[in-house]
Amino acid sequence: RVVNPLAGVALPLQVGAGTMATGSSWAWKPIARDALLARAYHSCDVVRGKLLLFGGLKSGEPKEPPLGDMVAFDPTLLTAETVAPDGGYQRSHHDAAVLADRWLCVVGGWDGAHRVSAVCCWDTERGQWERWAEGPSNDPPVGLSSHTCTKVSEHELRVVGREGGLRTQRRFASIYTLRVNPATKTYWYKEEESRTASRAGHSAMLLRNTGGYQLVVFGGRDSSDCEVAGRWGKGKIHVESIHAPKLTEQLSRLVGSENGSRQAPKGLRHQSCTVVGPFAVAFGGETLTRGRDTICNDLYVYDTRCSPPSWFCFPCSDRGQKRVGHRTCLWNDKLYLVGGFGPDGKTPCPEICVLEIP
Repeated sequence: RVVNPLAGVALPLQVGAGTMATGSSWAWKPIARDALLARAYHSCDVVRGKLLLFGGLKSGEPKEPPLGDMVAFDPTLLTAETVAPDGGYQRSHHDAAVLADRWLCVVGGWDGAHRVSAVCCWDTERGQWERWAEGPSNDPPVGLSSHTCTKVSEHELRVVGREGGLRTQRRFASIYTLRVNPATKTYWYKEEESRTASRAGHSAMLLRNTGGYQLVVFGGRDSSDCEVAGRWGKGKIHVESIHAPKLTEQLSRLVGSENGSRQAPKGLRHQSCTVVGPFAVAFGGETLTRGRDTICNDLYVYDTRCSPPSWFCFPCSDRGQKRVGHRTCLWNDKLYLVGGFGPDGKTPCPEICVLEIP
Protein backbone atom coordinates (compact mmCIF):
# COMPACT_ATOMS: atom_id res chain seq x y z
CA ARG A 1 0.00 0.00 0.00
CA VAL A 2 1.25 3.48 -0.84
CA VAL A 3 1.37 5.68 2.22
CA ASN A 4 0.15 9.20 1.62
CA PRO A 5 2.10 11.64 3.80
CA LEU A 6 -0.18 14.51 2.85
CA ALA A 7 -3.54 12.80 3.37
CA GLY A 8 -6.06 15.23 4.77
CA VAL A 9 -3.76 18.23 4.29
CA ALA A 10 -5.34 21.00 2.20
CA LEU A 11 -2.79 23.19 0.47
CA PRO A 12 -3.82 26.85 0.16
CA LEU A 13 -4.01 28.31 -3.31
CA GLN A 14 -3.73 31.81 -4.63
CA VAL A 15 -7.02 32.68 -6.28
CA GLY A 16 -6.89 34.73 -9.47
CA ALA A 17 -8.07 38.29 -9.25
CA GLY A 18 -10.15 38.38 -12.42
CA THR A 19 -10.73 37.49 -16.01
CA MET A 20 -7.82 37.65 -18.42
CA ALA A 21 -8.27 39.83 -21.48
CA THR A 22 -8.85 37.34 -24.28
CA GLY A 23 -11.47 39.11 -26.37
CA SER A 24 -15.13 39.92 -26.08
CA SER A 25 -16.71 36.52 -26.79
CA TRP A 26 -14.96 34.19 -24.32
CA ALA A 27 -12.20 34.08 -21.70
CA TRP A 28 -10.30 31.72 -19.43
CA LYS A 29 -10.75 32.93 -15.86
CA PRO A 30 -8.00 31.84 -13.42
CA ILE A 31 -9.48 30.51 -10.18
CA ALA A 32 -6.45 28.96 -8.49
CA ARG A 33 -2.68 28.70 -8.72
CA ASP A 34 -0.40 26.09 -7.17
CA ALA A 35 2.94 24.47 -8.01
CA LEU A 36 1.31 21.02 -7.73
CA LEU A 37 -0.72 21.82 -10.85
CA ALA A 38 2.29 22.87 -12.92
CA ARG A 39 2.82 20.02 -15.38
CA ALA A 40 2.22 19.12 -19.02
CA TYR A 41 1.38 15.97 -20.98
CA HIS A 42 -0.44 14.64 -17.93
CA SER A 43 -3.95 13.23 -17.52
CA CYS A 44 -6.83 14.93 -15.74
CA ASP A 45 -10.08 13.12 -14.92
CA VAL A 46 -13.02 13.65 -12.58
CA VAL A 47 -13.40 11.00 -9.87
CA ARG A 48 -15.89 11.47 -7.04
CA GLY A 49 -16.17 15.20 -7.61
CA LYS A 50 -12.43 15.93 -7.72
CA LEU A 51 -10.03 16.49 -10.59
CA LEU A 52 -7.25 13.89 -10.45
CA LEU A 53 -4.01 14.90 -12.15
CA PHE A 54 -1.52 12.12 -12.80
CA GLY A 55 2.01 12.15 -14.19
CA GLY A 56 3.24 14.49 -16.88
CA LEU A 57 6.40 16.57 -17.26
CA LYS A 58 7.75 19.40 -15.16
CA SER A 59 9.92 20.90 -17.90
CA GLY A 60 10.68 20.71 -21.58
CA GLU A 61 14.08 19.13 -20.98
CA PRO A 62 14.17 15.90 -23.05
CA LYS A 63 16.15 13.91 -20.48
CA GLU A 64 13.96 14.78 -17.48
CA PRO A 65 11.90 11.73 -16.39
CA PRO A 66 8.12 11.99 -16.18
CA LEU A 67 6.26 12.47 -12.91
CA GLY A 68 4.56 9.65 -11.03
CA ASP A 69 2.54 11.49 -8.40
CA MET A 70 -1.23 11.92 -8.13
CA VAL A 71 -2.72 15.33 -7.26
CA ALA A 72 -6.38 16.00 -6.43
CA PHE A 73 -7.96 19.39 -7.01
CA ASP A 74 -11.24 20.14 -5.25
CA PRO A 75 -13.22 22.54 -7.50
CA THR A 76 -15.56 23.46 -4.65
CA LEU A 77 -12.95 24.33 -2.02
CA LEU A 78 -10.30 25.38 -4.57
CA THR A 79 -7.72 23.29 -2.73
CA ALA A 80 -5.11 20.87 -4.03
CA GLU A 81 -3.27 18.04 -2.32
CA THR A 82 -0.99 15.16 -3.19
CA VAL A 83 -3.00 11.98 -2.70
CA ALA A 84 -0.26 9.62 -3.86
CA PRO A 85 3.49 10.23 -4.07
CA ASP A 86 5.53 8.65 -6.85
CA GLY A 87 4.70 4.94 -6.65
CA GLY A 88 6.93 3.74 -9.47
CA TYR A 89 4.48 4.41 -12.28
CA GLN A 90 6.04 7.45 -13.94
CA ARG A 91 4.15 8.41 -17.11
CA SER A 92 3.76 11.23 -19.61
CA HIS A 93 1.96 11.36 -22.97
CA HIS A 94 -0.43 8.73 -21.58
CA ASP A 95 -4.21 8.67 -21.36
CA ALA A 96 -6.65 7.56 -18.69
CA ALA A 97 -10.29 6.61 -18.14
CA VAL A 98 -12.45 6.35 -15.02
CA LEU A 99 -14.16 3.03 -14.25
CA ALA A 100 -17.19 2.83 -11.92
CA ASP A 101 -16.27 6.25 -10.46
CA ARG A 102 -13.58 4.42 -8.51
CA TRP A 103 -10.61 3.28 -10.59
CA LEU A 104 -8.43 5.66 -12.59
CA CYS A 105 -7.24 3.39 -15.39
CA VAL A 106 -3.93 4.66 -16.86
CA VAL A 107 -3.16 3.33 -20.33
CA GLY A 108 0.25 3.41 -22.01
CA GLY A 109 2.54 6.41 -22.16
CA TRP A 110 6.21 7.31 -21.92
CA ASP A 111 8.01 6.03 -18.79
CA GLY A 112 11.24 7.95 -19.38
CA ALA A 113 12.87 5.21 -21.46
CA HIS A 114 10.18 3.44 -23.47
CA ARG A 115 6.70 3.73 -24.86
CA VAL A 116 4.64 1.23 -22.89
CA SER A 117 1.21 -0.33 -23.40
CA ALA A 118 0.75 -1.64 -19.85
CA VAL A 119 -2.31 -0.74 -17.78
CA CYS A 120 -2.14 0.37 -14.15
CA CYS A 121 -4.99 1.61 -11.98
CA TRP A 122 -5.34 3.89 -8.98
CA ASP A 123 -8.05 2.64 -6.62
CA THR A 124 -9.53 5.79 -5.09
CA GLU A 125 -11.44 3.77 -2.49
CA ARG A 126 -8.38 1.97 -1.11
CA GLY A 127 -5.92 4.73 -1.95
CA GLN A 128 -3.40 2.50 -3.67
CA TRP A 129 -1.95 1.56 -7.04
CA GLU A 130 -2.79 -1.74 -8.73
CA ARG A 131 -0.77 -3.24 -11.58
CA TRP A 132 -3.28 -5.16 -13.62
CA ALA A 133 -2.26 -8.38 -15.38
CA GLU A 134 -2.50 -9.21 -19.08
CA GLY A 135 -5.34 -11.54 -20.01
CA PRO A 136 -4.66 -14.79 -21.90
CA SER A 137 -5.79 -13.39 -25.27
CA ASN A 138 -3.91 -10.11 -24.97
CA ASP A 139 -2.49 -8.77 -28.24
CA PRO A 140 -0.85 -5.54 -27.07
CA PRO A 141 0.65 -2.69 -29.09
CA VAL A 142 4.44 -2.45 -29.15
CA GLY A 143 4.08 0.74 -27.15
CA LEU A 144 1.83 3.78 -26.92
CA SER A 145 2.34 7.50 -26.49
CA SER A 146 0.39 10.61 -27.50
CA HIS A 147 -2.58 8.31 -28.12
CA THR A 148 -6.21 8.58 -27.02
CA CYS A 149 -8.17 6.23 -24.80
CA THR A 150 -11.97 6.63 -24.91
CA LYS A 151 -14.37 4.89 -22.56
CA VAL A 152 -17.13 2.95 -24.31
CA SER A 153 -18.41 1.06 -21.27
CA GLU A 154 -17.20 0.00 -17.82
CA HIS A 155 -15.41 -2.92 -19.50
CA GLU A 156 -14.37 -1.55 -22.88
CA LEU A 157 -12.07 1.27 -24.03
CA ARG A 158 -11.11 2.33 -27.56
CA VAL A 159 -7.42 3.20 -28.06
CA VAL A 160 -6.24 5.15 -31.12
CA GLY A 161 -2.90 6.64 -32.03
CA ARG A 162 0.85 6.48 -31.92
CA GLU A 163 2.19 2.97 -31.69
CA GLY A 164 5.75 1.69 -31.84
CA GLY A 165 9.01 1.34 -29.99
CA LEU A 166 11.53 4.04 -29.21
CA ARG A 167 12.58 4.53 -32.84
CA THR A 168 9.58 3.10 -34.66
CA GLN A 169 7.22 5.44 -36.48
CA ARG A 170 4.14 4.09 -38.27
CA ARG A 171 2.52 5.39 -41.45
CA PHE A 172 -0.87 4.61 -39.96
CA ALA A 173 -2.52 4.65 -36.56
CA SER A 174 -3.77 1.34 -35.23
CA ILE A 175 -7.13 1.09 -33.51
CA TYR A 176 -7.42 -1.20 -30.49
CA THR A 177 -10.29 -2.35 -28.34
CA LEU A 178 -9.04 -2.60 -24.77
CA ARG A 179 -11.16 -4.76 -22.50
CA VAL A 180 -10.77 -4.34 -18.76
CA ASN A 181 -12.11 -6.30 -15.79
CA PRO A 182 -11.81 -4.57 -12.40
CA ALA A 183 -13.04 -7.73 -10.62
CA THR A 184 -10.12 -9.86 -11.87
CA LYS A 185 -7.75 -6.89 -12.38
CA THR A 186 -6.95 -7.98 -15.92
CA TYR A 187 -6.88 -6.35 -19.35
CA TRP A 188 -6.41 -7.43 -22.93
CA TYR A 189 -6.00 -5.62 -26.24
CA LYS A 190 -7.51 -6.61 -29.57
CA GLU A 191 -6.41 -4.84 -32.74
CA GLU A 192 -9.27 -3.78 -35.00
CA GLU A 193 -9.15 -4.28 -38.77
CA SER A 194 -9.71 -0.58 -39.50
CA ARG A 195 -6.97 2.04 -39.14
CA THR A 196 -6.62 5.80 -39.35
CA ALA A 197 -3.92 8.00 -40.82
CA SER A 198 -0.80 8.28 -38.65
CA ARG A 199 -1.57 10.54 -35.70
CA ALA A 200 0.15 11.55 -32.45
CA GLY A 201 -1.09 14.19 -30.04
CA HIS A 202 -4.58 14.07 -31.57
CA SER A 203 -8.02 14.26 -29.94
CA ALA A 204 -10.94 11.82 -29.90
CA MET A 205 -14.62 12.81 -29.64
CA LEU A 206 -17.35 10.30 -28.78
CA LEU A 207 -20.37 11.88 -30.48
CA ARG A 208 -24.02 10.95 -30.85
CA ASN A 209 -25.51 10.43 -34.30
CA THR A 210 -28.84 9.15 -35.60
CA GLY A 211 -27.87 5.49 -35.29
CA GLY A 212 -26.01 5.66 -32.00
CA TYR A 213 -22.45 6.91 -31.46
CA GLN A 214 -19.27 7.38 -33.42
CA LEU A 215 -15.71 8.10 -32.32
CA VAL A 216 -14.23 10.94 -34.38
CA VAL A 217 -10.50 11.78 -34.25
CA PHE A 218 -8.78 14.95 -35.47
CA GLY A 219 -5.40 16.65 -35.19
CA GLY A 220 -2.05 15.02 -34.58
CA ARG A 221 -0.95 15.49 -38.20
CA ASP A 222 -0.60 18.24 -40.81
CA SER A 223 -4.21 18.03 -41.88
CA SER A 224 -7.68 19.26 -40.92
CA ASP A 225 -9.34 15.94 -41.76
CA CYS A 226 -11.53 14.14 -39.25
CA GLU A 227 -11.73 10.33 -39.30
CA VAL A 228 -14.14 7.87 -37.72
CA ALA A 229 -12.36 5.38 -35.44
CA GLY A 230 -15.41 3.46 -34.26
CA ARG A 231 -19.19 3.15 -34.53
CA TRP A 232 -21.63 1.69 -32.00
CA GLY A 233 -25.39 1.28 -31.77
CA LYS A 234 -27.30 2.97 -28.97
CA GLY A 235 -27.37 -0.18 -26.86
CA LYS A 236 -23.60 -0.73 -27.08
CA ILE A 237 -22.52 2.49 -25.39
CA HIS A 238 -22.75 2.61 -21.60
CA VAL A 239 -21.34 6.01 -20.74
CA GLU A 240 -23.39 8.61 -18.90
CA SER A 241 -23.58 12.01 -20.54
CA ILE A 242 -22.45 14.86 -18.32
CA HIS A 243 -25.29 17.33 -17.77
CA ALA A 244 -24.09 20.86 -18.57
CA PRO A 245 -27.15 22.93 -19.62
CA LYS A 246 -25.67 26.36 -18.84
CA LEU A 247 -22.41 25.78 -20.70
CA THR A 248 -24.28 24.18 -23.60
CA GLU A 249 -26.47 27.27 -23.91
CA GLN A 250 -23.41 29.54 -23.77
CA LEU A 251 -21.68 27.56 -26.53
CA SER A 252 -24.84 27.77 -28.61
CA ARG A 253 -24.78 31.57 -28.32
CA LEU A 254 -21.06 31.64 -29.09
CA VAL A 255 -21.32 29.73 -32.38
CA GLY A 256 -24.30 31.90 -33.33
CA SER A 257 -22.31 35.11 -32.82
CA GLU A 258 -20.23 37.02 -35.36
CA ASN A 259 -16.99 36.59 -33.43
CA GLY A 260 -15.96 33.29 -35.00
CA SER A 261 -15.11 31.91 -38.41
CA ARG A 262 -15.92 28.56 -40.03
CA GLN A 263 -12.38 27.25 -39.80
CA ALA A 264 -11.33 23.74 -38.80
CA PRO A 265 -8.15 23.17 -36.78
CA LYS A 266 -5.37 22.27 -39.25
CA GLY A 267 -1.98 20.84 -38.42
CA LEU A 268 -2.68 20.95 -34.68
CA ARG A 269 -1.38 18.54 -32.05
CA HIS A 270 -1.34 18.20 -28.26
CA GLN A 271 -4.45 20.38 -27.95
CA SER A 272 -7.25 19.68 -25.48
CA CYS A 273 -10.75 18.56 -26.40
CA THR A 274 -13.88 17.97 -24.31
CA VAL A 275 -17.40 17.02 -25.43
CA VAL A 276 -20.14 19.28 -24.01
CA GLY A 277 -23.60 18.16 -25.09
CA PRO A 278 -23.83 18.50 -28.90
CA PHE A 279 -20.52 20.40 -29.01
CA ALA A 280 -16.85 19.50 -28.76
CA VAL A 281 -14.58 22.23 -27.41
CA ALA A 282 -10.90 22.20 -28.45
CA PHE A 283 -8.29 24.65 -27.23
CA GLY A 284 -4.62 25.47 -27.76
CA GLY A 285 -2.03 23.01 -28.96
CA GLU A 286 1.02 23.21 -31.20
CA THR A 287 0.68 24.03 -34.88
CA LEU A 288 2.67 22.16 -37.51
CA THR A 289 2.13 24.90 -40.10
CA ARG A 290 4.62 27.42 -38.64
CA GLY A 291 8.32 27.21 -37.90
CA ARG A 292 8.22 29.77 -35.07
CA ASP A 293 5.71 30.80 -32.42
CA THR A 294 4.03 27.41 -32.73
CA ILE A 295 2.03 27.39 -29.47
CA CYS A 296 -1.62 28.31 -30.01
CA ASN A 297 -4.41 29.85 -27.93
CA ASP A 298 -7.44 29.64 -30.22
CA LEU A 299 -10.75 28.12 -29.16
CA TYR A 300 -12.50 25.74 -31.59
CA VAL A 301 -16.08 24.54 -31.26
CA TYR A 302 -17.37 21.53 -33.24
CA ASP A 303 -21.14 21.84 -33.68
CA THR A 304 -22.87 18.50 -34.38
CA ARG A 305 -26.39 19.93 -34.47
CA CYS A 306 -26.13 20.51 -38.22
CA SER A 307 -25.40 18.03 -40.99
CA PRO A 308 -22.59 17.86 -41.78
CA PRO A 309 -21.14 19.15 -38.47
CA SER A 310 -19.22 22.44 -38.59
CA TRP A 311 -16.11 23.81 -36.92
CA PHE A 312 -16.01 27.36 -35.55
CA CYS A 313 -12.77 29.16 -34.62
CA PHE A 314 -12.61 31.90 -31.98
CA PRO A 315 -9.17 33.58 -31.83
CA CYS A 316 -7.55 34.79 -28.62
CA SER A 317 -5.56 38.00 -28.26
CA ASP A 318 -3.84 37.09 -24.98
CA ARG A 319 -0.46 35.45 -25.68
CA GLY A 320 -0.22 34.49 -22.02
CA GLN A 321 -2.99 31.94 -22.56
CA LYS A 322 -1.04 29.89 -25.10
CA ARG A 323 -1.00 26.24 -24.03
CA VAL A 324 0.32 22.88 -25.23
CA GLY A 325 0.17 19.51 -23.50
CA HIS A 326 -2.66 20.76 -21.25
CA ARG A 327 -6.05 19.25 -20.39
CA THR A 328 -9.63 20.45 -20.19
CA CYS A 329 -12.12 18.75 -17.92
CA LEU A 330 -15.91 19.14 -17.56
CA TRP A 331 -17.47 19.12 -14.11
CA ASN A 332 -20.60 20.67 -12.62
CA ASP A 333 -21.43 22.71 -15.73
CA LYS A 334 -17.94 24.22 -15.91
CA LEU A 335 -15.02 23.56 -18.23
CA TYR A 336 -11.65 23.61 -16.46
CA LEU A 337 -8.25 24.26 -18.06
CA VAL A 338 -5.46 22.47 -16.22
CA GLY A 339 -1.68 22.65 -16.67
CA GLY A 340 0.27 22.55 -19.93
CA PHE A 341 3.36 24.38 -21.12
CA GLY A 342 2.97 28.09 -21.80
CA PRO A 343 4.00 30.33 -24.72
CA ASP A 344 7.63 29.14 -24.72
CA GLY A 345 6.59 25.49 -24.94
CA LYS A 346 8.71 24.44 -21.95
CA THR A 347 7.48 26.24 -18.80
CA PRO A 348 4.54 24.52 -17.03
CA CYS A 349 1.57 26.66 -16.02
CA PRO A 350 0.46 26.42 -12.36
CA GLU A 351 -2.94 28.04 -12.96
CA ILE A 352 -6.28 26.34 -13.23
CA CYS A 353 -8.94 28.28 -15.12
CA VAL A 354 -12.61 28.01 -16.08
CA LEU A 355 -14.10 28.95 -19.43
CA GLU A 356 -16.30 32.02 -19.31
CA ILE A 357 -18.69 32.95 -22.13
CA PRO A 358 -20.68 36.15 -21.43
